[in-house]
Amino acid sequence: MKRFLIAEVTVAVFVFNLASCSRGAGDALAPAPVTVQAATPKTALHAFTSDQELRSYLKDLADKQKRRISRRQSIFGLAAPAAKSVAPSAVAGYADESITNVQHAGVDEGGIVKLHGEHLVVLHRGRLFTVALGDADLTPISSVDAFGPDIDPRGTWYDEMLISQDTIVVIGYSYQRGGTEVGLFHIDAGGTLAYQSTYHLRSNDYYSSRNYASRLIGSKLIFYSPLYLNLWGGDPFDSFPAVRKWHRGATQGEFRRIVPATRIYHPANSTDDDYDTALHTVTICDLAGGSFDCKATSVIGPAGRVFYVSPQAVYVWVTAWTYERDKAQSKSMLYRMPLDGSSPSAVGVSGSPVDQFSFLESEDEYLNVLVRTGSAGDGMWSAEGTTAGTALLRMHLASFSDGTQSIPASNYQKLPNPEGYALQNRFVGNYLLYGTGTGWWYPQKKNSAVLYAVRWTDGTVHKIALAHGIDRIEQMGDAAVVVGTDGSDLHFSAISLSGSPEEKVDYIRKGASQGELRSHAFFYKPEDQDTGMLGLPISIPVRAGYRHLFDESSAILFLRNDGLRFREIGELNANPEKAKDDSCRASCVDWYGNSQPLFCAWSRDCIARLRIGRGDH
Repeated sequence: MKRFLIAEVTVAVFVFNLASCSRGAGDALAPAPVTVQAATPKTALHAFTSDQELRSYLKDLADKQKRRISRRQSIFGLAAPAAKSVAPSAVAGYADESITNVQHAGVDEGGIVKLHGEHLVVLHRGRLFTVALGDADLTPISSVDAFGPDIDPRGTWYDEMLISQDTIVVIGYSYQRGGTEVGLFHIDAGGTLAYQSTYHLRSNDYYSSRNYASRLIGSKLIFYSPLYLNLWGGDPFDSFPAVRKWHRGATQGEFRRIVPATRIYHPANSTDDDYDTALHTVTICDLAGGSFDCKATSVIGPAGRVFYVSPQAVYVWVTAWTYERDKAQSKSMLYRMPLDGSSPSAVGVSGSPVDQFSFLESEDEYLNVLVRTGSAGDGMWSAEGTTAGTALLRMHLASFSDGTQSIPASNYQKLPNPEGYALQNRFVGNYLLYGTGTGWWYPQKKNSAVLYAVRWTDGTVHKIALAHGIDRIEQMGDAAVVVGTDGSDLHFSAISLSGSPEEKVDYIRKGASQGELRSHAFFYKPEDQDTGMLGLPISIPVRAGYRHLFDESSAILFLRNDGLRFREIGELNANPEKAKDDSCRASCVDWYGNSQPLFCAWSRDCIARLRIGRGDH
């Protein structure tokens, strides 16, 4: 467990590894904003007309599920599964400029470091900090608790932050109070922080080892959460998505439902066989003017899920598993929930994606998805397993309807199935890249692996031999960088995607491993399409991936990309001996990481400092 406190510039740098950051830090080269004019579905899902109709439907569903479980018990002698515990989702904000390694440019993701004018804003171990950016210094300005003054933070995790204009949104989940906490803070031009208010939302927790619960597009805060329905006890409406403003002595009666029956949509196929039913909810809150006006849309479906946010819509892929004697079968449904508030649509699909990076809504009005048989979705550590088959689904957006239709087999292209665990995948330019590595486990001795590059427009498959596993795939201009270990050393492979995809260079950092696993731990600062700088936290060799939750990174390594040739600029070392006890009260394990590389764009001095004497900063 780390015990840090920002009390001076050096501590600010080493605790959060805010390596030479600046107001000029540009967007990571995420795919360009998509300008899809989605074809209108022939039909959409049907909403319930009233609470009475919804209540009747839920009662009927509960009766059917009871009968099915009873039959299953009589056949197998199995006990009914315990109901899942309830937990909520996340919220976000907007900054002047993205310093986050996001999937889509223009779609910000909840994270731990954001930029506001001349200041960095950091969410760390239950506290908010601001740091002023200067040509040579990072000066601490302000710090406050990431929760309200009358809130007991025990049992609460504050994991995501977004900024909209001068409003900072901190999203947490309280196991003590049983709901999502959304804290609003004001930040002024001088970087001073002030607490404003807290809202509680009723929902289940969205937790994933890869994905993020919240997104921000303009002033619209978007978050997804599944709410697992307990159909057999009490009034189900008592657990439906709702919001209340927090104050001392707040009661359950103050919750206001934010999803009426007329915004809850019928499941597109039968979920009778699935006793794990969820209300998949997309909530959009308008943060303009510091308000918190939220509206929600829900669909009823199986509990298993992967979700993806494009600039136009939220996609939720749900999978129901049924077991007959010793056979397991799955059926999946893909929902499209437009961000303009129009009705959701759905279509039957096969298999399941690995995580959010398995999706791309492309400019030609197609949705492209890497799917696998037996995939368990992007829940906590679910994406780290292995499955039997891999395919590329390519479907036109007009294929969505009321869910009575399914995508034909001809839309799935069978792909080579990689050996191993912890599949990584990413759409970069016109290619889908994928392969397997170590993930959260201990590095394996591996001196060969295959990176598959699939041109998604025509299905052409290329195999690229690498001398290491594949633990991270990131965009780097028109190219990609693949990071992985051979069991002892850390490799950075530059992959050219112009012409026939190929590895151009393999830069090896001896005696190192990745210090962080999440996508936000990487950052690439382009200077033009062929040159730029990248940064990644590193740690000691042969360290298990999960140790990043408990151990800080040894350093952040900086490389310069010159036409797909890498050279080391320097590194920023941690200084644990300067750490101080911060009397942590909440979020004392960094699920979302504790290191993030950032770059300055206007000061040569900050780059020079990295070149001179490592560990002196």
